[in-house]
Amino acid sequence: MSQMLEPSPETIEKDKLYLEMGLTDEEYQSIIRILERRPNYTETGIFSVMWSEHCSYKTSKPLLRKFSSQGPQVVQGPGEGAGIVDIGDGQGIVFKIESHNSPSAIEPYQGAATGVGGIMRDIFSMGAKPIAALNSLRFGPLNSDRTKYLFEEVVRGIADYGNRLGVPTVGGEIQFDECYQGNPLVNAMGIGLIELKDIQKGVATGLGNTVIYVGSKTGRDGIHGATFSSVELSEDNKGQGSDIQAGDPFVEKLLTDACLEVTHCDALIGMQDMGAAGLTSSASEMASKAGMGMELDLNLVPQREENMTAYEMMLSESQERMLLVVEQGREQEIFAIFEKYDLEAVAIGRVTGDKRFRLFHNGEVVCDLPVDPLAEDAPVYYKEAKVPAYYEKFQNQASYQPKVDDYEYILTRLLQQPTIASKEYAYQQFDSLAQVNTVVAPGSDAAVIRIRGYDKAIALTTDCNSRYIYLDPEIGGQIAVAEAARNIVASGARPLALTDGLNYGNPDKPENYWQMEKSVEGMAKASIELDTPVVSGNVSLYNEKAGVSIFPTPIVGMVGLHRSTKDITTVQFKAEQDVILLIGDTKAEFGGSELQNLLEGEYFGKAPSLDLNIEKRRQAQLLTAIQKGYVQSAHDLSEGGLAVALGESLFGTENLGAEIDLNGDPTSLLFSESQSRFLVSIKPDHVEAFLEIVEDARPIGQVTSDGKLQITCDRQKVINQSVRQLEATWKGAIPCLLKSKA
Repeated sequence: MSQMLEPSPETIEKDKLYLEMGLTDEEYQSIIRILERRPNYTETGIFSVMWSEHCSYKTSKPLLRKFSSQGPQVVQGPGEGAGIVDIGDGQGIVFKIESHNSPSAIEPYQGAATGVGGIMRDIFSMGAKPIAALNSLRFGPLNSDRTKYLFEEVVRGIADYGNRLGVPTVGGEIQFDECYQGNPLVNAMGIGLIELKDIQKGVATGLGNTVIYVGSKTGRDGIHGATFSSVELSEDNKGQGSDIQAGDPFVEKLLTDACLEVTHCDALIGMQDMGAAGLTSSASEMASKAGMGMELDLNLVPQREENMTAYEMMLSESQERMLLVVEQGREQEIFAIFEKYDLEAVAIGRVTGDKRFRLFHNGEVVCDLPVDPLAEDAPVYYKEAKVPAYYEKFQNQASYQPKVDDYEYILTRLLQQPTIASKEYAYQQFDSLAQVNTVVAPGSDAAVIRIRGYDKAIALTTDCNSRYIYLDPEIGGQIAVAEAARNIVASGARPLALTDGLNYGNPDKPENYWQMEKSVEGMAKASIELDTPVVSGNVSLYNEKAGVSIFPTPIVGMVGLHRSTKDITTVQFKAEQDVILLIGDTKAEFGGSELQNLLEGEYFGKAPSLDLNIEKRRQAQLLTAIQKGYVQSAHDLSEGGLAVALGESLFGTENLGAEIDLNGDPTSLLFSESQSRFLVSIKPDHVEAFLEIVEDARPIGQVTSDGKLQITCDRQKVINQSVRQLEATWKGAIPCLLKSKA
């Protein structure tokens, strides 16, 4: 399509073509008022992507303001490519999580792969070397060929891109529930290490400075990707394949190394990834943040295809591209660096002082817009919130009390549940040891990466139990933050800060917006109480298909700091005769539990309760005990409760077992998912000192060398099973489901 064939402003308005681009009637009329004229086709497209939910956060901004980003550890909060926290010695950790849900639902391999590539560009655009990747994935039950295909291809896409990029994938989480059947979630988290003096921001300052395009050529892939990610999936997903971009990890590796070298050149003013909305968002956002304007000559943009229009170039989301602003007259210094890496770098424009976004193509002005309405001053909406009827019903119900007769059978079945079962199928495809700094690889409460040259390390985790959030969004939101912090503490690190990946359904439905509002309020309260400020994040809305919404799924990605590598603690029991202790109180809480899912096939009732003061105290006390060297192993209790945690603490050991003696209701003691609990093992001569520090701990048994898990409750043996057999069941569950015929 040539530029001459683009519809006229009159045609755009008459045929309401702007609706197809994702703008509403009211938004289009607002654009006319801003411009005091009708926008042309390219301008309409630019407004449509910049005002999409994916780019503008127009629906979620009022909620995001509830988060605190303050704290002495915070170096950079939201607003740049990624957040940064101080880890001492002049160093910082750069991190962020982002979703790639809609692309992954259509083309799972490329959707997941480009999600990894995009988050890594956010990391190195800040001047940080990418050192680790995590993920948080959600799928429907593994009982259909479609879900199996999505799961296998997403995992393969993450593995192929990350492995070839040379960044270790060190952790994450994978959960399976019916609500994700039509709309899987693929959230990618990137982590980088930076010298704080080298921080780079995405700003276009300096009148007359040069705008440089770097990386792969621009094609027609991914056009309107931001808009596509801001609407519900269609019933059949057909006709949307052209929205999916393809990635090249080898180019990304070259781009990473080149951009990191460029950050040491003082000719560089600003740098930003061409992510969602491509050249449009990077250029307009860099200019708006700096209070400047920008002019681009689109004939100079490297193009992969012939006869591309201004509209296509500006809305393309081709991968592995960066936009730089450099000091005028020093362009050759920048070009020389990229030439070493065989990457194309081209001057395509300049910074102006008139706060206009102006584009030239074939000698004509094809776009002339005020820059601030595109970025900083995009519209903000305050949606209606309504308490869902199901929530009121659940709150008024009596507590759900499951009936269990055969505890060994139930434990075996729980270990086979895909959400609990070993994720080795995925982890073994990831190169978790790239860069040779991984101390704790996938499968533990938190991954651990050492900081080379220093006696310190960082702990990393992603967490969210969306079942709890569905039942009670506010409490569930608190639990998501608390569980992430528990996983960091169980690894022996102090939680520092979090990044949020907020995944919800259609916010135009008042019940969905209420879920958003309450869960964000819960997360905000917990992050303040636990001193884990929110420094970055991403919002993904309209995660629905055929009107069926996902459970509210606000992923928490958290980073913690080990003051010494001596503090690094893992899940597995270590030695015979070590004393096993349970920290925290167990109640009959089964709403949203894996046991409820197993027995009932649905979730109802109340979510587990949470007291943030108790949570904070227990975390602080356990961390103190770990730092004093008293703790052999530590594990957060989550899905499946104590019985599952005991199994996981034994799996991977050399024929260790455990003898446990409990008093009370076996179903609650073994399978409740009460919060703020840890399972730890301590050397016998350290137990007394440990109990002086940790108030709510009590011995429940000891580690044995007979390879059996034996649990006695009220003097009756309720579980007596081979650890090796339990582990085989746990490890084989997902491969068995993938091989079975749907």
